Amino acid sequence: MSKDLILKSMLSEKICMTPHGFVADQLTPQQFADCCDLIFDKILEISSTDIAGVGGYGQFNEDCKTEYATCREFLIDTFTEDKDGYWYNWREMFETTLLERQFFESYFKEMEDRIQFCEGKRFLVNNNTFFINMITDGKTMVGFPDWSRSGICDFLLDFAIMDLNKPYLKIPELFFEYCKKRNIVIQDYKERFLCMAYYKGIDTLRWHASIDDTESCKSIMKSIGELKDRINAI
Repeated sequence: MSKDLILKSMLSEKICMTPHGFVADQLTPQQFADCCDLIFDKILEISSTDIAGVGGYGQFNEDCKTEYATCREFLIDTFTEDKDGYWYNWREMFETTLLERQFFESYFKEMEDRIQFCEGKRFLVNNNTFFINMITDGKTMVGFPDWSRSGICDFLLDFAIMDLNKPYLKIPELFFEYCKKRNIVIQDYKERFLCMAYYKGIDTLRWHASIDDTESCKSIMKSIGELKDRINAI
C-alpha cells in the first residue's frame, strides 16, 4: 500500500487531502485572523490521529515507517554531515554560503537544550504547513494536499512552521489564546514551541543558504532571533 493510501486510512474524515478553495498564502492578515481558529482546529485534528501502530520519530518513508527511536535522535541526526545525498558534508557551507556558523551553532544549542521537553510527545504531523501548502475557502474548510514530509513528532512542529512562514501573523500567541479559550492544556508549551521552531528554523535556513537566497535567509534569521522574546511575553 502506498504512503498516501496508508495516510488516508489513518486520517479522520475531517481532514481533507483533496480540498477545494484557494491557497492559504493568499489570505490577508485580517482574513487569517477571521479563520485562524478553523486552521488550528484542523491541525489539532491531524495531531489527534491514532498512531498506535506506528513507532518512533521522524519523517515517514514510503511504507509510513519512521527511522528514529527518540525525538533526540531525529532532531540531532537531521544535521549530521555524513548522510549521503544533498546534505553530505553540508558544514562546508559555513565557508561558501550565507550560512553563519555562530548563528547556526547558537540556535542548534537552543534546540538541543529543549529536546527533553518534546521527548515522548508523539503525534502525526503534516510537517509542511507553509501557507502555500494549505487550501481553504476562508470560512469552513481547510485542507492539506501535500503529505510528502509527514511523520511523527511533537505536534507543535506544524504550528512552528506556520510561524516561520509568516511571523507577523503571531501564530504562537494566537494559538496560546485559542487553547486558553478551550481549556486545552499544553504542558511546557513555550519550551516545546521553541524547540520545534529552532529545529525547523535552522533547517530551513540551511536550505535557503544552499541556494543563495539572501532575502529568505535574512528573514529567517530575524524570525528565529526574535522568537524567544515573543514566546516569553505570552
